[in-house]
Amino acid sequence: MSDLAVDLDEHDVLGAWAEQAPREAWLLRAGDVLVTPVPVDKAFLMYSCALIGVCPDSVGVLTLPEAFAAADRPAPHRTAVEAVRAALGGRSVSAVLPTALDGAAVGLARGLGVPVAPYASADRAEAALEPTRRLNTKAGFRHAALGLGMRLPDGRVCRRTEVAGAVAELLASHGRVVVKPDRSAGGHGLSFLTAAAQPWTGADLATVGGPEGLWIVEERIDVARSVSVQMETGPGGSRALFSGEMRTVAGCFTGYLSPLPDGAAGTGPVLEAWGRALGGFLADHGYAGPFSIDAMVSADGEVFAGESNVRRTATTTPQAMVARLAARSGAGEPAWATGRLRAPEVLCFDAAVERLSTTGIGYDVSRAEGVVLYAGPPPDGLTWRYAVIAPDHAAVARYEELLRSSWATAR
Repeated sequence: MSDLAVDLDEHDVLGAWAEQAPREAWLLRAGDVLVTPVPVDKAFLMYSCALIGVCPDSVGVLTLPEAFAAADRPAPHRTAVEAVRAALGGRSVSAVLPTALDGAAVGLARGLGVPVAPYASADRAEAALEPTRRLNTKAGFRHAALGLGMRLPDGRVCRRTEVAGAVAELLASHGRVVVKPDRSAGGHGLSFLTAAAQPWTGADLATVGGPEGLWIVEERIDVARSVSVQMETGPGGSRALFSGEMRTVAGCFTGYLSPLPDGAAGTGPVLEAWGRALGGFLADHGYAGPFSIDAMVSADGEVFAGESNVRRTATTTPQAMVARLAARSGAGEPAWATGRLRAPEVLCFDAAVERLSTTGIGYDVSRAEGVVLYAGPPPDGLTWRYAVIAPDHAAVARYEELLRSSWATAR
């Protein structure tokens, strides 16, 4: 329910993203409390705790649907502070670990009298709010990236009233453009246009951002691959955590494959160099913690930076889950992938896990490989998010094929 990626008025997209909140259960350790805007299925909590070796009775889950839905109002965290204190039953808190560093997260930490991880205090975290917010916008990223020497698509930052003119200009130069709201994630609000669309007035432009909101109009790269690097930065410097290839449909994120496959491996050094440059910039402005850079590889092999995500992303928690499961089994660093799959019929969580078990593809700690239902049951009981963990990319592909074929034929 953060306003970093989209405006809080975007209720539909925020609601859709909030449905994935239960996946943060993979971060839980004994004594932790997960504060979530949606309920966490009990069967999923038992399943995740069993795989990571945590007693489910030692953790808590607190569902607060509206607590963070009004970050621009005075003390929106007050309800959360009172509820967390009640859930803790007098136990002390060491820190608040937010999905995204925003005003509500700082307010919660300050109300509880604890720091925001990884900052030394809530005050230090609050000082980092402005650069965090700026670098979570596409305009803010373009400005920083150009100054840091990254290669970007030709583009313009403009007000809504200026978008049609920028589209006409860039269509004349490049033939294809993409129009992006300044604050957007996962492909939300993007428009793809070609020269055949002229004259384009912008009348069908999404309403996000309001009339004074910023938009980015860019040449549309002929994308062969979409890639990203996940970094961590702070006073001690920046380091790469992992990289991979994003799976997308019409610009929308649908899954991930890590590490980078052979065809994209050469982009790794470029991504990490850009990540270190941006990480230093963020650290100089007081930010500490995770961030990522999304990029595009063109058909002729050129790498173009797309945007930064200065927060935990859709890949951060799955990777943390993979690393945790690998450490528990004593395995090395495995390959992994995430995706979505439609079940042949509505399933409860236990039934979905049983289907994986009977086909022999469910994650096995002793083998350190298999399929994990990492986000819990979907609201419709049909569209499941999964992760595959295996020794290499070939094994990941085999598991995904077995998953698709077994779920397609099962009745």
